[in-house]
Amino acid sequence: MNGALSNAERAEVLTQALPYIRQYNNKIVVIKYGGNAMINEELKLQVMQDIVLLWLIGVKVVLVHGGGPEMNDLMSRLGKKSEFVGGLRVTDRETVDIAEMVLAGKINKTLVNLLQVHGGNAMGISGMDGRLIEADFKDEKLGYVGKITKINIAPIMDLLEKGYIPVVSTLGCDAKGNVYNINGDTAAAYIAGALKAENMIMMTDIAGILRDRYDPSTLISSLTVTEAEHLYDTGVINGGMIPKVDSCIKAIGMGVGQCIIMDGCVPHSILMELLTDEGAGTMLTADT
Repeated sequence: MNGALSNAERAEVLTQALPYIRQYNNKIVVIKYGGNAMINEELKLQVMQDIVLLWLIGVKVVLVHGGGPEMNDLMSRLGKKSEFVGGLRVTDRETVDIAEMVLAGKINKTLVNLLQVHGGNAMGISGMDGRLIEADFKDEKLGYVGKITKINIAPIMDLLEKGYIPVVSTLGCDAKGNVYNINGDTAAAYIAGALKAENMIMMTDIAGILRDRYDPSTLISSLTVTEAEHLYDTGVINGGMIPKVDSCIKAIGMGVGQCIIMDGCVPHSILMELLTDEGAGTMLTADT
């Protein structure tokens, strides 16, 4: 066996995907992209191919990206030490300039280019464009780390209506001209909520929410908001998973249909989640 599908098997796969294609056709799906799936070039190409495929079958994909590892790399090369408080990067004026270069510049335009190479029609914007993300200082100790005060969704809606895949870097601004570094998970949640997205997908470095963080077989496939809040109390949701789950709960509270936390390092995990019965990762939904 060489693992290749026969024509009949290919047809069966497409037939099984049809109900999901109907479900998501003309619906908005926000994808938060970052972590190791962004570093590995082969995985990056697969993610871009998956997004283009969804776009071709009529899904309105909004790609929101981070860039922490590339930020760390450039800061190191410039001789500047990265400092974190509570998981958030302390951002002085020099660091926010670096964030603009990395997020709104290199990463954003690289992703736009890859989407177009694979047949998509993409447009890159930052949270500063059209005042998409308005922000203010989150905490003086963090410097130019922003808390979101308003989402002006018109720039994204204009791009979606014209048939583009919006690619959004998570920088914010205020009326005084200050630029803020915005946490990518938080930005994705606020954008998905403002769009009333059908689905928000968070691509992380682990399979999803695990009852035992060291055992992938303990993956929890689905949770309601109340069930998730109980897992805070029991310590199942801890560490770096807390802000991701917080963002999902925030998005659901703002009207997002469901949120998925999944391993972006699994090839074609987006397609497995949206177009198959099994799905991928942990799905959070509102209480019924």
